[in-house]
Amino acid sequence: MAYCTQCGNQVRDVDAFCAKCGARQASAPVPRTNFMDAITPRAASLACYIPMVGWIPCLIVLASAKFRDDREVRFHAFQGLYLFVVWLIVDWVVGPIAGLVHGAVFPVANLLKVGVIFAWVFMLVKLSQGHSCRLPIIGELAERSVAEQKP
Repeated sequence: MAYCTQCGNQVRDVDAFCAKCGARQASAPVPRTNFMDAITPRAASLACYIPMVGWIPCLIVLASAKFRDDREVRFHAFQGLYLFVVWLIVDWVVGPIAGLVHGAVFPVANLLKVGVIFAWVFMLVKLSQGHSCRLPIIGELAERSVAEQKP
C-alpha cells in the first residue's frame, strides 16, 4: 500500500488521486490508450471517403490490427483507396492529355474530377445513413482485394 504525497492518507497503488484530499499521486500509472480503440467501424469507413485526404485513413485502417478481420471496413478502405487512385489518374494523366488537345469542346478532366468528387460525397451520405454501397468497377476491385486477404 502507498500513501498520499499530500496528506499521508493510505491510497492504493492504482489510484491516480487521493480519496481524502484529491491530490494527484505521482506513483499512479498513466493508463495507455490506443487511439484506434475510440474509432468505431462506421467512423473508420466514413473517414475513407473524405475527399482528397481519405487515402490516409484508408492506409491506417488497412494497417491496423483492430480492423484486420472486419471485412466491411476493409472493403470501404480499399474502395476509398481505389477512388483516390482514379482521382490521381484523372489529375495526372487525363488532365495533361486533354490539355494537349486544342479546341476541346469541354474540359474532360474537370468533368471526370466532378464525377469522382460526387462519388466521394455519395459514399459519405450513404454510409452516414447506414447503407453500404458498392461503386461500379471500383467496388468489384475492392471486393476482390478483401477476398484475397488472409482470413
